[in-house]
Amino acid sequence: MRESIDTKSSLSSLKLFNFLIYGTMVIFTSFFQLYLQDAGMNKFEIGSLLALGPIVSLLANPFWRFWSERVHNMKRVLLIMMIGTLVMVQFVFQSDTFVLVYISMVLFFFFQSPVFSHSNSLILGYIEDTSYKFGSFRLWGSLGWGVIAIATGLILDWTGVAKISIVFTVLLMLAIGVLMLLPKLQKPSESPTLYIRGFANILVNRYFLSFIVLGVVVSIPNAMNNTFMSLYITELGGSKKMVGLAVFLSSFFEVAVFLLFHRYLKRNISWLMGCLALVSLLFGFRWMLMADATLPIQVVLIQVFHCITFGGYFYVGTQLSLLLVPKPYRATGQAVYTLTWSGFAGIVGGFMGGWIFQSFGAEAMYRTGTLFAFIGALGFGSMWYVIAKHGYTPPSPKQEEDLDDSNEDQVLFTDLK
Repeated sequence: MRESIDTKSSLSSLKLFNFLIYGTMVIFTSFFQLYLQDAGMNKFEIGSLLALGPIVSLLANPFWRFWSERVHNMKRVLLIMMIGTLVMVQFVFQSDTFVLVYISMVLFFFFQSPVFSHSNSLILGYIEDTSYKFGSFRLWGSLGWGVIAIATGLILDWTGVAKISIVFTVLLMLAIGVLMLLPKLQKPSESPTLYIRGFANILVNRYFLSFIVLGVVVSIPNAMNNTFMSLYITELGGSKKMVGLAVFLSSFFEVAVFLLFHRYLKRNISWLMGCLALVSLLFGFRWMLMADATLPIQVVLIQVFHCITFGGYFYVGTQLSLLLVPKPYRATGQAVYTLTWSGFAGIVGGFMGGWIFQSFGAEAMYRTGTLFAFIGALGFGSMWYVIAKHGYTPPSPKQEEDLDDSNEDQVLFTDLK
C-alpha cells in the first residue's frame, strides 16, 4: 500500500514537472525574440541566432542520449541538462556583444535542446507497467505552455521585456526543484535509434523520400511562423499580452486534436496521404490569412488553426513515417522524419524567414509560406492519387538480417522527438 501511495504522489509531481518545464520553455520560444529585438538585433540576426538551436541539437541529442544510457539514470542526466541550461542562460542575458551572445547561445542550446525529448522519455519510464497514459501527462505540458505564456505576457507588459531573464530563471528553478523530488528511475524508457543499415534501406524508398522532402517544404513556413510571430504581432501594434494569448490559443486544443485523430483516423496509407494533402492546404490558407492581417488581434485569432494544421501534420506524418518503411526500420524512419521537420526545417526557416522579413517584410514572408504549403499540398495530393490507384506495399529489406548482429550497425544519432 505504501508503494502505491508513493507512486501516485510521484506521478502527481511528474505532472507538475511537465507543467513547469513546458511553461519555462515557452518563455524562450515565444518572448526571447522580443528581448533580442529590444537589444538591437534585426530580423535576420534573430532568425540566424535561433537557427543555431536545430543545428546544435544534431550533436546535443545523441550526446545526452548516450550518457543517459551509459549511466542508467535519466533523471540525473536531465537534471544536469537543466542546471546547465540555467547557468548558460545567465551568460546569454549578460552578454553585451553579438559574438558573446552567439557563443552563449550555442552552449545554451547544447543543454536546452534535448530537454523535451528526455523529459518525455523520463515520463514514459515512470509510467511503464502502470495504467497511466502518456497523454494525460502531455496535457499538463500543454496547459503549462498556454497558461504561463499568458501570464508571462502580462508580466512583461508590466515590467518590460528586459525582465524576461528573471521569469525564465524562477520557473526553471522551480522545475529543477520538482525534478529533484522525484524518485530515481530504475528502468529508463528506451528510445528508437537510427542505424546505418536502416538509413541505407529507407534511402532507396522513393515514396518515403518524397514524403520527407515535401514534409520539409511544408514545415519551413511553420518554423518561420514559430520564430517571428511575436515580432509580427508587436510590429502591428500588439502587446506582450497579445503574444501570450496567441501562444495560448495555438496550444489550447492541441491535445484534443491528437485524441480525435487517434480515435477516428484510419491507419491506411492512402487515407493518411490524402489527409496530409488537406492539412498542407489548410497550412496554405493559414499563411494567406497571416499575410493579409492588418491588426494584431487578427494574428492572435488565426493561431487557433495551429492545433489543426500542426497537430494534424505531426500526427498524420508520424503514422506515415511508420507505414512507408519496412517494419525492421520503422524506428529509423521515424527518427529521420523527426530530424527533418524539427531540425532541417527549423534551420532553413530561421535563416530564410529572417532574411525575407528583414528585406521585404512579414507579408512577403507569409506569402512565401503560402506558396510552400500549396506546393506541399500538390505533392502530397499527387502521392495520394498514385497510391490510391496502384496501391502501396513497403519494399522488403535487401537482406533479412538481425539488426543487432552486425558490426555495421553503428549508431548515427537517436530520436530527436
